[in-house]
Order: sequence, then C-alpha cells, then structure tokens
Amino acid sequence: MSDENETGWRNFYGRRHGKTLKETQRDWLASDLDALAPRGVTRRENPERRPIGPATFFGDGRELWLEIGFGGGEHLVHQAASNPGVGIIGCEPFINGVAMLLGKIRRAGVENLRVHPGDVRDLFDVLPDHCLSRAFLLYPDPWPKRRHHRRRFVTPDHLQPLARVLRPGAIFRVATDIPDYVRQTLLEVPKAGFERLEADIHAPWPDWISTRYEQKALREGRQPHYLTFRRT
Repeated sequence: MSDENETGWRNFYGRRHGKTLKETQRDWLASDLDALAPRGVTRRENPERRPIGPATFFGDGRELWLEIGFGGGEHLVHQAASNPGVGIIGCEPFINGVAMLLGKIRRAGVENLRVHPGDVRDLFDVLPDHCLSRAFLLYPDPWPKRRHHRRRFVTPDHLQPLARVLRPGAIFRVATDIPDYVRQTLLEVPKAGFERLEADIHAPWPDWISTRYEQKALREGRQPHYLTFRRT
C-alpha cells in the first residue's frame, strides 16, 4: 500500500481521528473553528495555490509564529497568552487535538491564534518567503521503525519549505523524547539552512510549558530533549 496521500505527499503524522468526540467538542468544532481557520489555505478554497499575504491572518503586520502539530494545544495557548502582540498559527491534522485546542482557547480567551486543521504543507504552499519569525515542532510523531524515518518531519522535503518561509534569524525549536529523532534533527536541520544554538539539550526553554505528550514521556521514563536552531 502506498504511504502517500492524495496530494502525493508522504504523511509525517499519524491518525486524523481518535476516540469519539464529546458533544461539547463537536459543538466547538461546529461553532468556533470556522472563525479561526485562515482563508485561502485549503485546496478546496484555493485549488490554484495562489499566494496569500501574511496580513491575511490577522489583518495587520504583526509578527507571525507557527506551531507544526500542536497536539492538545497546551503550548499553543500558553504562547498566545504570553505573547498577545504576536499572531500564532497552529496546524494539526488530528481532529481530536483540534477540538481540545478549541476548548482551551475558550477558557483562556486568547484572540491571537489561527488554526489550520490539516497538513502544515498546505500552509507552506501559499505563504510567501521569509514571513515567519518563529516555528515550533514539539513531540512530533517519531516513526520509530527505520523504514519509516523518511516520514519524519526532519527530512529535506519538509525542512526546505519551512526554511523558505522563515525569516533570516528566525528561531526553530524542536522538542522530542526520542534519541534517534534528536540524531536525525541534528543531522538534517543544519543542512536546510539553520545553525544550532548551543544549549543544554535537557534544559527546557525559559518560556516552556510541559505538554501532555511530554508528561506521557516522563511517566514512561523517557528523557525530553530541547533543540534550538536559527535560520541563517
């Protein structure tokens, strides 16, 4: 069976659906998601893949950050609340995670988030060069089997589009509990036009909030790693 989707892309993420959603979560998806979803990103809305301007997201020229696969949304909402003048875009194909995020947005009352419930490469397709100043890749799907390593995000097919949309000097953070993912990240990210910023890879960033995936890793005895890169 092919591991590529209808776009010809090889997925770097796992499931799109998990357990049956609660009624409140279904309500959040029905009532809140449309207002937060950026226009012109999906292939249905923009089949010609026309570029969209950065100001499209928030109607102004604010700084833009990106989180690639936000899981349950803890970190995304934390960063939005801590940086109200920044616009943050979260991309997540797992619809249960999107529903959890919408509940957290309601409770936190943050207004500087946009949510694409799909593949981040949809966004890469339509963003102009050098429009983002920070990106986060936090506890991505590890694809532990060697034959699946090409499906990890930290491969040229994903890193090169990311590098294109990041400004020179932009920061790219990666968190993972998988030692071989650390190895591949340290090997591949610099090749895509980044320099590693030296730091203790076991020390969280000062503005870090531990996520549900990190807590699971700690319960199971795995060591988190925190890697920071700068776009050259």
